[in-house]
Amino acid sequence: MTKWFHSGRRRDCCALLYEAGELRAQTLKNRLETHYDARIDPQSFYATLSALVDSGYLVRRTEGIADIYALTDAGEAALLDHYDWLSDRIDGGRAAQDGFKRESSEGDGDDAA
Repeated sequence: MTKWFHSGRRRDCCALLYEAGELRAQTLKNRLETHYDARIDPQSFYATLSALVDSGYLVRRTEGIADIYALTDAGEAALLDHYDWLSDRIDGGRAAQDGFKRESSEGDGDDAA
């Protein structure tokens, strides 16, 4: 995983932009605050966006006085790679747990014999 994705906020920004296509910075911030159920410091939030732009994962354009953000192809690829990695962990973990449960159940019957 690339270093830029170590931040959950960066991943969440990218996920919201993947879903929406593009968002004004304030709308993106509001959606994150709703998801986290907490206020995000504006300076920290805009530093996150700047880091993603500087890394080439987001593109920023200005419309009037608002900045609009969208994922780049590189940002989308990184997000989908992370999704695949996470899905493998979750699906693989569940399969391993199910296998453990089956083995444990089968083992119980052997002890009774």
